[in-house]
Amino acid sequence: MKRSVLPVLLGLAMVAGFAVPAWPEQPSVGFQRLTLPAADRYRALEVAVWYPAEAVGETTLVGDNRVFTGMAVRVDAPPQPGRHRLVVLSHGYGGNWTNQQWLAADLAAQGYLVAAPNHPGSTSRDMAPPGATMLWKRPGDVSRVIDWLNGSPPWSTQVVPRRAAVIGHSLGGWTAVALAGARFDPSRHEAACAVHPLMAACGPEIGGLDEEGTARRPWVTTPMADGRIEAFITLDLGLAQGFDPASLGGIDKPFLVVGAGPGDRKMPVELESRHLAALLPGDRTRYVEIGDAGHFSFLSVCKADAVPLLEAAKPGDGMICHDRDGRSREAIHQQVSDLIVGFLGSTTQPR
Repeated sequence: MKRSVLPVLLGLAMVAGFAVPAWPEQPSVGFQRLTLPAADRYRALEVAVWYPAEAVGETTLVGDNRVFTGMAVRVDAPPQPGRHRLVVLSHGYGGNWTNQQWLAADLAAQGYLVAAPNHPGSTSRDMAPPGATMLWKRPGDVSRVIDWLNGSPPWSTQVVPRRAAVIGHSLGGWTAVALAGARFDPSRHEAACAVHPLMAACGPEIGGLDEEGTARRPWVTTPMADGRIEAFITLDLGLAQGFDPASLGGIDKPFLVVGAGPGDRKMPVELESRHLAALLPGDRTRYVEIGDAGHFSFLSVCKADAVPLLEAAKPGDGMICHDRDGRSREAIHQQVSDLIVGFLGSTTQPR
C-alpha cells in the first residue's frame, strides 16, 4: 500500500500557517477467516478473505508476527454494496495466507474480493506426508474456494458469479498454470532435474514425483483446469520445467508472468518464469522481469530484527528477508501491485 503523505502536509501546515485541503478517505478493507469443510473430492481448508468494506469499527493488525509486518484491516466489517470480482491467491511451498496479504489488501482497496487458502500439506505447520507430496490437490483447493464463495451466502451475493482470477507465488504460480489447463509431466520434470539438480523444484521436499505406480497416476488423471478463471498471474513460479509445452501453447487465457532477477541458482528465472512465458501464446502473455527482486521479495515486509531471529532458529532462513541491492521491498511490492491492478483492469472489471 502506498504511504500517505498526509502527516507531512499537516506538519507543513502547522509551520507555514496555511489550511490543508480535504484529503480523500482511504478505501476500507474488511477481513474474515473462513473454515471450509471437506466436500466431494475437495479437502477442508482454512481461508482468509479481504474485501471492500464500510468504514465501521477500529482497524486491527492481522498477520503480524516477530518476522513479518501485518496489515491494518477491519475484521468482520460490513462489505460495501455490490458484487466484486474474485481473486484467489495461492501461496508457495511452506507458505501461508499471510505471505501476499500486502497484495490482497491493495486489491481489496481497488474493489476486488480476495481469498487465500492455506494448502494442506504444503503450508507452514502442515508439511507432513502424504499431503506434502500431493501437489496435484492444490489446484482443487482454488476451485473449492471459488465454489464456496459462489454458493454460500452472504459471499454469493458479493462476488461476480462464476468469474475469477488467480495469482500464485512460487509453487502457487505452478498451481495457477495447472488451473489454466497446462499438463504436468513428472518425467519431464525429472529430466530437467537431472540436468539442473540445484533447482529448488528438485529438492527432496517436492517428493513423490519419482515414484512409480499409484503415486504417478494422479498427475495424469486428476482434472486441474478451471474454466471459471479468466486471468492468471504468476510471481516467480517454480516447477515450470515439468509442464508439457504443447499444453502451454494451447492456453487461450491472458497471463501475466512476473519473474525475479537472474542469478538465483535455486530459482533460475531462465528455467522458470522466462521459460514459461516463452511457451505461452505470445498474444495472450505479458512477461515482466524485476531485476532487483529476489524470490522472497514477494513475501511480506520483514521487521528490522527478523534476520537474527530467523538465523537463530535455523541458520540460512534469514534469506527470506533478503532482497537484491536496490529498492526496498515496499517499493518492489508497489511495482508488482501496480502491474497486477493494471493487468486485471485490462482483462476483468473490478465490479
